[in-house]
Amino acid sequence: MKKKPLDSLGELQRTVLETVWELGEASVHEVRKSLGRKKKLAYTTVLSAMQKLEKAGWLDHRAEGKSYVYFATQSRAQAGAGSLQGFLKRVYEGDALSMFQHLIQQTSLSADELAELKRLIEQREKEGL
Repeated sequence: MKKKPLDSLGELQRTVLETVWELGEASVHEVRKSLGRKKKLAYTTVLSAMQKLEKAGWLDHRAEGKSYVYFATQSRAQAGAGSLQGFLKRVYEGDALSMFQHLIQQTSLSADELAELKRLIEQREKEGL
């Protein structure tokens, strides 16, 4: 089954996935405890979100005693790269240059941020890519 796009996940699912990424791996109880600092959620609510994430291909689990320990099937960086590629195709028809031009022209970048962009471009040029 194809993985559901990251940006199509609901708010709770995204929050649960972010929590699993932060913890590395976690039981429903651990995720609920971590989320409880922000808002109180029922155990079954968190369990349902984690099961939906597993069905969507974002989480997997292993049995540990009587509990399941869930872990992400992709790192945050991998998920972000996939979402960015999808966004680039949808919004800019795959034209990365147009996207960068828009970002540079429409965003207030500091001198440090511009210098970092220049450094990254120079690095890519040296790599011959």
